[in-house]
Amino acid sequence: MNFLQAFQNQILAILRIVSGYAFFLHGTAKFFEFPISMTDGNGSVPLFSMYGVAGVLEVVGGILLILGLFTRPAAFILSGLMAAAYFIAHFSIFPLVNGGEAAMLFSFVFLYLASAGGGAWSLDNILAKK
Repeated sequence: MNFLQAFQNQILAILRIVSGYAFFLHGTAKFFEFPISMTDGNGSVPLFSMYGVAGVLEVVGGILLILGLFTRPAAFILSGLMAAAYFIAHFSIFPLVNGGEAAMLFSFVFLYLASAGGGAWSLDNILAKK
């Protein structure tokens, strides 16, 4: 396992980039019906609704995570968003029953990123060096 410790920052960056990209796609699905539609064919969600606010946070937060910009505060806010989404829309003692496993997993991945930072290849690291 010491072999993997040498790549800890790069693995953290990959986790940040992949989870940010997946989260970004959830937002684009709400607004642009891409890559899938999450609106049952009714067009995009209303911007000033809980679903719309979540979509904005998913798009903007996903971009921030992909870039590694403001990683800690963005990840902390997104962790809270996903915890709220779990308890509002998916709460169950067994998360698989109603699709809550993604919200639960995103919440804890983002909480980890909020504590660990963006890792290698983040704009946070580049800006901190200046």
